[in-house]
Amino acid sequence: MKYSVVLPVNLGVLGEPSDVLRVARHAEELGFESVSAVEHAVVISDTESRYPYAPDGRLPLPNDLPYPDPLELLAYLAAGTDRLGLSTGVLVLPNHNPFVLAKRLATLDRLSGGRLRICAGLGWMREEIEACGGDFARRGKVADESIRLMRELWASTSPEGLSFQGEFYAVEGAHSYPKPHAGRAVPLHIGGHSEAAARRAGRLGDGFQPLGLAGDELTAALTLVRETAREAGRDPGDVELTLGATLPRAADRTEWAESLGADRLVLSGSRHATSLDAFLDELTACAVKVGLSR
Repeated sequence: MKYSVVLPVNLGVLGEPSDVLRVARHAEELGFESVSAVEHAVVISDTESRYPYAPDGRLPLPNDLPYPDPLELLAYLAAGTDRLGLSTGVLVLPNHNPFVLAKRLATLDRLSGGRLRICAGLGWMREEIEACGGDFARRGKVADESIRLMRELWASTSPEGLSFQGEFYAVEGAHSYPKPHAGRAVPLHIGGHSEAAARRAGRLGDGFQPLGLAGDELTAALTLVRETAREAGRDPGDVELTLGATLPRAADRTEWAESLGADRLVLSGSRHATSLDAFLDELTACAVKVGLSR
């Protein structure tokens, strides 16, 4: 089992260079696989959109909380660490032009020595997506095409460049360099809670990170991922599974995650970790309990 750490956005420290680097270096020293950065390009006051992971449908964080751009943040952490994996959870695909995003991801992966893994989703805040120029109603179809386009940009080395004709994007003779590290494609995992997200992971994802699902709903989503992968002519075993837990519960949740075929647990701080020192203490205790620290 691999263990990843969600950078503690709720503490309001991710925009502070020394604080966020302290978290990343501590996670690396303890043996965690990676850190994960969240994204909101813009937060809208009094949004009418329903946050799907809280009973009251409201984002449970202040509007003025710092949300650094996740890729800029991960680039900073890449320069300050040696082995630590760099991930998002969740990158909001409709906020990004795929030509620009493909270049940013390839650059970060190349300069970090292949440490990047992206968990991408469609976003829930309609006002944010529309402010960034996205089409909320059609974001699923656009996302599918964006994923295909980015992978073709990374793979293409033709002297004539890439020719791509899609419903939303078209280009002739496109060259996009540098390529990701070691000739690979940046791993693109799909995050979400809907049936559409599960199907997208089965069709197109290198992995699936279900959000806010438990019990029968989680089981059904995992079954749907695997069925869709088979229908698409893919090996379901090639779709990694990442599940979530809190740092204090990681040891208790590992056997459960393994029973579902998970490859990774991504861990967030508990509600008791209300300071940076308390969060780092939870990191240390978790590493000991799951056997990362000697």
